[in-house]
Amino acid sequence: MQITVRKATEADIAKLKNNPTWGCGVSEFDWHYDSMEICWLTEGEVTLTYDGGSVSFGAGDYCEFPAGLSCVWKVTKPVKKHYEFR
Repeated sequence: MQITVRKATEADIAKLKNNPTWGCGVSEFDWHYDSMEICWLTEGEVTLTYDGGSVSFGAGDYCEFPAGLSCVWKVTKPVKKHYEFR
């Protein structure tokens, strides 16, 4: 599974800044993506572990999570993100 994590560009921010937001405090939880998600984190730090590895991301990052991904979110600093499911 291909997970994309990179610094958000101005175009990413413009596309996502008016989308819904989601946030959570320091925690750890299982998650499964039924649909592809794109998001831009405005706050926080996360390490996502999945079958195949792990990836860390945080404030200022743009992420794409593919449909079908099962993973564990480990939130180490409270998170806020703008997101869109496709």
